[in-house]
Amino acid sequence: MSARTKARKRAVDVLFEAEQREIDVIELLAERIRQPGTEAALPQYSVELVEGVHDRGDRIDELISTYAHGWTIGRLPAVDRAVLRVGIWEILFNDDVPDAVAVDEAVALAGALSTDESPAFVNGLLGRILELKPTLLG
Repeated sequence: MSARTKARKRAVDVLFEAEQREIDVIELLAERIRQPGTEAALPQYSVELVEGVHDRGDRIDELISTYAHGWTIGRLPAVDRAVLRVGIWEILFNDDVPDAVAVDEAVALAGALSTDESPAFVNGLLGRILELKPTLLG
């Protein structure tokens, strides 16, 4: 497993935990950063992902709501929300990650962490975001 793959999983873990505990994700992130040398310590890319998702959260959630046909954002499994948020942030706001890698990594995370149907759902929604990327950034 690559360092970036591990960092993505850790970012999803933080986003998921903050939502489940109903606490501010930046506060939880700060808590995790203060724990160097422990299992809870976060790689820098995890920090970048969580901060990026937080900073662009309203836009990302708007896109999920718009393109998750037949699903409200609240009905999606919490893990899927976290995975989609990371995937969309990487596709739209991180030029260092090839789009295909962002989609593949998100699908793999959904397969490892969520329901049997989640990988196909995540793939479809991120595929649509990728298709519309030129118009979404303009």
